[in-house]
Amino acid sequence: MTRSYLRWLRAQVKGSEVPVDPSFPEEPGGWLSSEPVLDACRAPGRTCVSALVQGGGRRSAPLNGSKGCGGVMRIAPVGLVTDDPFEVGCDLAAITHGHPTGYLAAGAFALIVSRLVAGAALVEAAETALLRLTTAGEDARETAAALRVALETAEETRSPEGIPGALGRGWIAEEALAIAMYCALVASDFEAGVLLAVNHGGDSDSTGALTGQLLGTLWGLDAVPGSWLAGLEGRDVIQTLAEDLAAQFGDFDSGRPVPDYERYPPW
Repeated sequence: MTRSYLRWLRAQVKGSEVPVDPSFPEEPGGWLSSEPVLDACRAPGRTCVSALVQGGGRRSAPLNGSKGCGGVMRIAPVGLVTDDPFEVGCDLAAITHGHPTGYLAAGAFALIVSRLVAGAALVEAAETALLRLTTAGEDARETAAALRVALETAEETRSPEGIPGALGRGWIAEEALAIAMYCALVASDFEAGVLLAVNHGGDSDSTGALTGQLLGTLWGLDAVPGSWLAGLEGRDVIQTLAEDLAAQFGDFDSGRPVPDYERYPPW
C-alpha cells in the first residue's frame, strides 16, 4: 500500500520541486496507472505529501503527530477486503498520519464498513467499533468519545437542520468520523444524508465523502441520485474498480472474473 500511495504521489507533485525517491519505478504497470483521470493533481493534503516524501510512516515509527482526517477518508475499501479491518485500517492510515486518533478513527471506520457489508445495522456497527476501540486503551479516548456523541446526538435528533456543534467541524479524524456517523444515522435517504454532510462550514468534502461511503454501503448504487452519477468524473474507473473488488473479495457471485495479476500488479 505504501508503494501504491507513492505511485499516487508522483501525479500530485508532478512539475514541482518536491523530491520523490528516484528508486521508485516510473512506470509501475497495471491499468490504473494509464488512466488520465488518476494522473492529475487533486490539491493533496500537505500531511499526506510530506509523509510520503519521507517514505511513509508506521504506527511504531510515526513521522508526524497529525490526526487530520486524510487517513479515515480513504480507508473504506479496507472494510471489504480483510478479516481484520480495524488493524489493517489503522496500519494504512498510519502511513501518513502518526497521531493515534488519526489512525484509530480510520480503523474504526473500516470496521464499521465491514460490519455493514455483513448486514449489521449502522448503530450495531458503531457499537462494534466502540468495543474494539477499548483494546487500544487511552489512545482511543478521543475517537470513542466522538463516536458516542454522534450516536447520542442522532438519537435525540428529530428533524436535522445542520451539523450540531458538539460534533466539531470535521478537520480532524474523530470529528469527521462523528459527523459522518451522525449524518448517516439521521438520513432519510442518500441524497438527504450527503447534502447534510456537505452543507457546513468545516471540512465538508471529507464529511460528505465519509457519509456517502456509509450510506452507499448500506443502500447500494441504486440509492444514489442518477443526476449525481451522470456527470461524475472518472465514473467508469470507479465502478470498474469497485466491481473488481467485489469479484475478488465478495462472498457472492458478481458475475465477473477474478482480476488477474497483470491488471493489479503489487506496485
